[in-house]
Amino acid sequence: RGWKYIVLHHTATGSGSVESIHADHVKKKDKSGNNWLGIGYHFVIGNGQGMTDGEIEPTFRWRTQIQGAHAGSSDKEYNEVGIGVCLVGNFENDPPTPAQIQSTKLLVQTLRREYAIGAAQVVPHNDIRASATACPGKLFPMAEVASERPAVVFGLDPSGVPVESMASSLGSVLR
Repeated sequence: RGWKYIVLHHTATGSGSVESIHADHVKKKDKSGNNWLGIGYHFVIGNGQGMTDGEIEPTFRWRTQIQGAHAGSSDKEYNEVGIGVCLVGNFENDPPTPAQIQSTKLLVQTLRREYAIGAAQVVPHNDIRASATACPGKLFPMAEVASERPAVVFGLDPSGVPVESMASSLGSVLR
């Protein structure tokens, strides 16, 4: 698939998991009244409340390499060729955890390298829908996440999770 963007989100909730987000999204309808297929993101990164802190979990959208449903309908390209990464938490009120930041950096840099995505194509959701959302929140360290270089990475395992070449501070967060 020709991925061109990475779009960063937050759940705007204190807790969550792939399962809880999926259960919420499956209830949503598009502008035509059709039900969503389920979770709109490709990856979710936990905060310790519903998922392990810093855990990166790929969703069915990543495993099957289908487009997302995470960027709104104003510019379809961000859903069609944008990888949706959602961190559990409300970053209008509290910053992401250190483990979430490290995992996000690792995931973003791995995806950038694997799919030749430039730093300018790593965007917060509110760049796409500025009037509609504050996502991923004012306390999200966008510049740090988009440009930081992580530990050396071999690539993605079969489920789409980054695999490190050396042990790091993430420990067993990545599988």
